[in-house]
Amino acid sequence: MNEVLFVGTSDAFGAGGRRQSAVLIRGERGTVLMDCGATTTMGLDELGVERNEIDTILVSHFHGDHFGGIPFFLLAALYEDQRTRPLVIAGPPEIEARVRNLADAMGYGLEGREIGFRLDFQEVPPGSSHEIGPATVNAFETRHQLEAHPHGYRINLGSRTVVYSGDTGWFPELPRLSAGADLFACECTLFKSQLDFHLSLEQLLEHQAKFDVGRMMLTHLGTEMAGRRGTVGFETADDGLRIRL
Repeated sequence: MNEVLFVGTSDAFGAGGRRQSAVLIRGERGTVLMDCGATTTMGLDELGVERNEIDTILVSHFHGDHFGGIPFFLLAALYEDQRTRPLVIAGPPEIEARVRNLADAMGYGLEGREIGFRLDFQEVPPGSSHEIGPATVNAFETRHQLEAHPHGYRINLGSRTVVYSGDTGWFPELPRLSAGADLFACECTLFKSQLDFHLSLEQLLEHQAKFDVGRMMLTHLGTEMAGRRGTVGFETADDGLRIRL
């Protein structure tokens, strides 16, 4: 099965009452959860996705709406699922320290806790290619707040390729980095250009002809974009959207 399930498609503020960033990618070799915002565990449950299905959590950057749900996921894996399958958590440099520190801050620290499954952390620096769990992952740097170590990813789990922008402003290499993807899940927080570190519909329409992808889906939609879903010249994602590749 080649399928992409948009678990959460809002910005950090839950615009339009939607969940924070999380995209489930199913392929011939397994399942990757791309980002895990604070609302993700609830979203997986609502959409009927078992956490045990997920082989890898791949984090785009260290903002709470993209990785703040990992401590909740791990807690549920331990005590609700009695998970025994290995789990990989991958992402930018410092991924292990960031997750452990977050879990400590939330009161769900991993230190000294008996974990009944293998938990591995893997760093994926920009410009590198790695075999991570069931996926081949190519990472690239994006234009977002530098302290969050922003990454985009090209993800292949078999015969199909998905590119995920993470959070980013416009930069000229973006069409090249996404070229040839079966699906490009591209952030579009803004309706009009206001910030250097988030994309706007205005910018994407200006550069639309440069993208050469099978399908382009806008996600991470802010308030103005959430109110314009389905009317903007691009396909727009909503929580629960499933796409067969």
